Amino acid sequence: MKAAFYGRALFGASAVVFGVASLIGHNSEMWQRLRPLGPALGPIIAWGLTLALIIGGAAMLYPRTARFASVVLGIVYGLFTLACIQDIAPAPLNFVSYIDFFEQLSVVCGAIAVYAATDPSVAESATLGRVVRIALGVCTISFGWAQLAYFQYTASLVPTWMPPNQMFWTILTTVAFGLAAIAILINLQARLAMRLMALMLALFGLLVWVPRIAVHPGKLSNWTEFSENYLITASSWLVAELRAF
Repeated sequence: MKAAFYGRALFGASAVVFGVASLIGHNSEMWQRLRPLGPALGPIIAWGLTLALIIGGAAMLYPRTARFASVVLGIVYGLFTLACIQDIAPAPLNFVSYIDFFEQLSVVCGAIAVYAATDPSVAESATLGRVVRIALGVCTISFGWAQLAYFQYTASLVPTWMPPNQMFWTILTTVAFGLAAIAILINLQARLAMRLMALMLALFGLLVWVPRIAVHPGKLSNWTEFSENYLITASSWLVAELRAF
């Protein structure tokens, strides 16, 4: 299916961009998260993970290597997800600390979706599909919560030229995340909800991060935010294109 191919291509390209940006910017969030491993081991693992992102992302573009790429990217983002626990553990009741965890987990969902789509067993593919649908639904709750937790910051990202105002679009997209989460979790028009969420996230990238990159192309944080935005976009797209969930 062409839709699934385009989603896989976006997923792989975004992983490559994130890997390259992380490789260039040694002060990236990922690099900082690995600092507890020490000045020797941390950078070695960081280099290994960024190279794996680039290789896995490139391999995702080709049908013959897509399954291998899904395993590589699934492992890398699975490790990123686990790394978030060091921020959650000291304050497990601080729900803000879960936001990054679920962002990384949503990308894992995309990798598993590619793996499921390339599984010759219909039954196994459907089982994986149900797992990633539910996981993505939980992640979508976190996306809405993130906008509430950082409401003013989220509103500041909305282009000022968009009528009627920044608050309107912040509230509307937060509600949209909430409705999408419900639809995905109860599997009621879940495919439509994921596709619409992917469209909304794609527009986020075009309206928010592309202009920032155009103005400050040398600012690596813009590139990482851009690539993470489209990794989540592609994940929603890929789960929506599964045969069954």
